[in-house]
Amino acid sequence: MSSTILHIKNMVCDRCIKAVQEEIISLGFTVKSIKLGEVVLNEEIDNNDTERISKELAENGFELINDNRSWIINRIKTLIIEYIHYDKEKPEYVNFSDFLSSELNHDYSYLSHLFSMVEGRTIEKYMILQRIEKVKELLVYDQLTLNEISYKLGYSSVAHLSRQFKSVTGLTSSHYKKIGEEKRKPLDQL
Repeated sequence: MSSTILHIKNMVCDRCIKAVQEEIISLGFTVKSIKLGEVVLNEEIDNNDTERISKELAENGFELINDNRSWIINRIKTLIIEYIHYDKEKPEYVNFSDFLSSELNHDYSYLSHLFSMVEGRTIEKYMILQRIEKVKELLVYDQLTLNEISYKLGYSSVAHLSRQFKSVTGLTSSHYKKIGEEKRKPLDQL
């Protein structure tokens, strides 16, 4: 029996995985596996099925990806989100650009150019925005010190984290901690 791989935009959290899985099952398909940005169905689907799935996903803010360039952009975003928000392991001796290149089987300069052209910002800027959102989350939870947050997210120092936080948010981390949750953004809107 053949299977079908679907690539889906805006799957950025465990709730997204659950929502997409429920949507796919409600349409009568069997999910073989699911992870951020990807669903593998047990069955082969035709154009009518693809259209039904696409429509159902769109109603809940997801988008079926049909072209390779969009898939690459989405995969870069997914890898960054998994790495920053879900502590996905990458080999310690590999820098992130090499990690992306090996995961996507493309030269980093190609990935960087494509991402910048399509998204209007660099991969590095996108990573910074994701890291700052994670810092915001950890500040609101108030379980780690700023030093621990800095270490956890791979900043060279607390001063570096503080400068970057102020540059992106316009606020100091201590001021943000006071005003909290209202300033956070959903990951798919970064």
